[in-house]
Amino acid sequence: MAVFGIFGTETANVASSVYYGLYALQHRGQASSGIVVNDDGVFHVYKDSGLVNEVFTHNVLNALGLGQIALGNVRYGTADTKDRINAEPIVVNHSKGKMAISLDGKLVNVAELKRDMELQGSIFHTGNDAEIISAVIIKERIASSSIEEAVCKAVEKLKGAYSLLIMSPQKLIAVRDIHGMHPLCFGKRDDGEYVVASESCALNSVGATLIRDVKPGEIMVFTKDGVRSIEEHCGKAEERLCVFEYLYTARPDSVIADCSVHLARKRAGAMLAKAHPVEADVVIGAPDSGIDAAIGYAEASGIPYGLGLIKNKYIGRTFIDPGQNMREDKVRIKLNPVRETIEGKRVILVDDSIVRGTTCIRVVKLLRDAGAKEIHIRSSAPKFLNVCYYGTDIGSKAELIACKYTTEEMAKLFGADSVGFLPLEDVCKLAESGKCQGYCAACFNGDYPTEIPQSSAVNKYDLKISENKN
Repeated sequence: MAVFGIFGTETANVASSVYYGLYALQHRGQASSGIVVNDDGVFHVYKDSGLVNEVFTHNVLNALGLGQIALGNVRYGTADTKDRINAEPIVVNHSKGKMAISLDGKLVNVAELKRDMELQGSIFHTGNDAEIISAVIIKERIASSSIEEAVCKAVEKLKGAYSLLIMSPQKLIAVRDIHGMHPLCFGKRDDGEYVVASESCALNSVGATLIRDVKPGEIMVFTKDGVRSIEEHCGKAEERLCVFEYLYTARPDSVIADCSVHLARKRAGAMLAKAHPVEADVVIGAPDSGIDAAIGYAEASGIPYGLGLIKNKYIGRTFIDPGQNMREDKVRIKLNPVRETIEGKRVILVDDSIVRGTTCIRVVKLLRDAGAKEIHIRSSAPKFLNVCYYGTDIGSKAELIACKYTTEEMAKLFGADSVGFLPLEDVCKLAESGKCQGYCAACFNGDYPTEIPQSSAVNKYDLKISENKN
């Protein structure tokens, strides 16, 4: 998931800016996208299932009109929340006006919050954490003098990983959870407009210069009078940025916590080469997230890097597709080997991670069919051994291949000559040149920054609503 927002004081085509920002963040979510434009307090919203360019045609963007403030969202679909109705941003009306909210992340106490709100008469229409958060904020807003005061009170009730953008008729508010688990940054354009986004690559796409990351626990308020930072929640918890951002989630041209994602991945490849050396003729990367680590492995090992796999650019990321069958279907048409690089060679294939093992089995067969003499798989992430409760779509340990097989058994299952993983002790060294004080690696080591939900089961009657697109 990803958020993007823009704040200006002059009426402009802000929808177009959000469109380009979301396009740059498409790698974080491919199930749905949405934009809300604020024109002097009048909200115009459009959202739907699909990629950004599919949802927002020229006519749709024109219909959103001009405005001063806007925010958007791209979202990946889990098995239970892939319907159009779960698309964001969420727009609500309340007794003190309007509000729109866009979320990147997931709450661990969402079931508790939902139950309490429903017992007080609230009615929810989606399976979306953003709708629950909006209800909590509105409840506080009724008794508060400003939207930022309400947000300050509301975040004390929110537990989990979240980066939020909240839009009122006159303000744009950016919020990051106290652990800073998901990234959030802001910058400024030459025309004076402020831009907030999940990643810095989205700032670049609209001509904004990165100023800094939003601090863990910080609430930033953008108004016509300037920018104000509220830091009363900063420093209340240990910083725990999701290390998977550096390994897979973020785009390599982004900078998170003052550390280049590209350099972090190259560092992972170099450490992987040291931990799991093997004699080979060529190093190739699994597109796209494995390429940077493959370059790092090649440089550290002295084995040449080669272009071994071509990715179909029109197929999304299979890791974040809902449902195993859909992932397998997409893998079949996603990758194609370059025979000239592979044939007769001992090949090291560097992938960003091995989660379910879906891709590895298919890719090894592709490489064998292309004439690879040996295939050695190297993962630039440690073994996935635990469920993620903070936004990554891993619902149970039953989905994790490392929970079911040893490394040797995985190699046999994949049809590879060997498999090697980044050592657990190295994973938090990836971004050592940055300013982050700590990382969440719970999916690898089980050290969760928060209490975990007692049950993540979904009520069979929830989330089955669908809308007619016509």
